[in-house]
Amino acid sequence: MPEHEDAAATGDGAPRPEPLRTFFRIDEVRREDGRVRYRGESYVPERTLLRKLTPHFREAGYEVDVEAVDDGHVVVATPFDRGRDGIPWVNVAMFAATVLSTLFVGAYGWYYVPLAEIQSNPLTLLQAWPFTAAVLGVLMTHELGHYAAGRYHGVPVSLPYVIPFIFPFGTLGAVIRIRGRMPSRKVLFDIGAAGPIAGLVATVAVTAVGLSLDPIGVPAELANSSGPVIRFNNPPLLDLIAGVLGQPTSYGDPRLSAHPVVIGGWVGMFFTLLNLLPVGQLDGGHMVRAMLGPRQETVAALVPGALFAVAAYLHFWRGLGLNESVGLWAFWGVFAAVIAFNGPANPADEDGVGLPRLAVGLATFAVGALCFLLVPIQVVGA
Repeated sequence: MPEHEDAAATGDGAPRPEPLRTFFRIDEVRREDGRVRYRGESYVPERTLLRKLTPHFREAGYEVDVEAVDDGHVVVATPFDRGRDGIPWVNVAMFAATVLSTLFVGAYGWYYVPLAEIQSNPLTLLQAWPFTAAVLGVLMTHELGHYAAGRYHGVPVSLPYVIPFIFPFGTLGAVIRIRGRMPSRKVLFDIGAAGPIAGLVATVAVTAVGLSLDPIGVPAELANSSGPVIRFNNPPLLDLIAGVLGQPTSYGDPRLSAHPVVIGGWVGMFFTLLNLLPVGQLDGGHMVRAMLGPRQETVAALVPGALFAVAAYLHFWRGLGLNESVGLWAFWGVFAAVIAFNGPANPADEDGVGLPRLAVGLATFAVGALCFLLVPIQVVGA
């Protein structure tokens, strides 16, 4: 098959952008499982070839990779769905389920609506709409930050998938799917950082609104109870916002509790902190991989041990139990080890991100550090 022929001329539908014809000798073109495989020989190093090909194949609707074989190279082009036609039913269904779960958790757990009242009149769940709006607002803003950055750079990303759950927040967070290989470290950084930055802005706004709202009343049987109570301690960022606004975060009267919208801010801070862990495919892993290159794996290898050390310190030196943040940090130590083992993203272009992005990254991690506290969840009065 002559190398100068394009897809329309050959009739096989396989794209042949100019860089492929310039930097790669095509000996054979085959379609396998929807992919197009170009067997031949690269005239330039694999990384250079991938950098040259990626933007052109993306424009044609394909992700591209290069494989070395015994007798040369194979360029593999995988089509992706660039369109957003139709209704993304899975995303919609998960979002609707999470709205219901957060309404229920908010009404029963944070607005103190009796379960019998909810059963007799489900519309009482709507009392918790500010809680639902706060929690989903910070989570969706975080994920839509990733989505917007991905779309801006032409990287195929899915709409957010929100995960419904039970107590204490009614959700386990939200994720998006990024399809294909990142074209460069700069793009990897932009997509990785866009979520935490957008989420932190939303978190600060939600926290400020929540602190400005009047506290809600606690039922007498709960306010006068002498049993154990689960307490969500304040991250430094929450105390900082409260100090700037001159608003309290707690009240001396046990019959009063901070408005549940504040919990939306707490959730935003907590999930931002976890997402900024510099391991694997987490946002922090993407950012550090972009900032440091392959050296990110050295940093990632230290994270699980640090989390296990925090759990050990809280248990053996502070005497806290598994349900008082010890189990939380131990779980994340295991999770971090798993995702660190799976490795970070592998961008096609390894050129550095430059000083402005490095400065943005360091500032994001600095603000994220204000979301950390040793004991985020504690049982008191036991």
